[in-house]
Amino acid sequence: MRVILQACAAILICGCFGAAAAQAPQPPVPSETTVERQYRALANRDTQIGIYLNVLPDCTSGPLPTIRLVSPPTAGKVVVKSAKAKATNYKACLALEVPAYVAFYKAPPEFLGDDVLTIEVKYQGGRTEIQKITVKVSGPGGQQKI
Repeated sequence: MRVILQACAAILICGCFGAAAAQAPQPPVPSETTVERQYRALANRDTQIGIYLNVLPDCTSGPLPTIRLVSPPTAGKVVVKSAKAKATNYKACLALEVPAYVAFYKAPPEFLGDDVLTIEVKYQGGRTEIQKITVKVSGPGGQQKI
């Protein structure tokens, strides 16, 4: 009983002094993550560097994210195209087909070496992902065959 009374007294004291300094509840700070990726590409060829989609728990599509090129590559070009993504056994979805954005990188024919770019992907709900992408561009025969 004594502990309960002390706790109540502390609440009353904090309540009296805290009222003047009380602020409206702040919205949650959006989460931002940074990822680094590397891709191999041939000069003068389109290379897929990202696919962006939003699959809801009921296996339907949610709003697609907003994509922004924060820092462009020094040599090549980045293009984002609309597409349909088909997947099987994705999360709890046995089969699905949803709209998506696909990002492609293309280096000029004479360029060989590393090209770096940064993409910002903003999802509904405030989550943001910063993607730092390094594309290693080689000439014909420079890629590993599988």
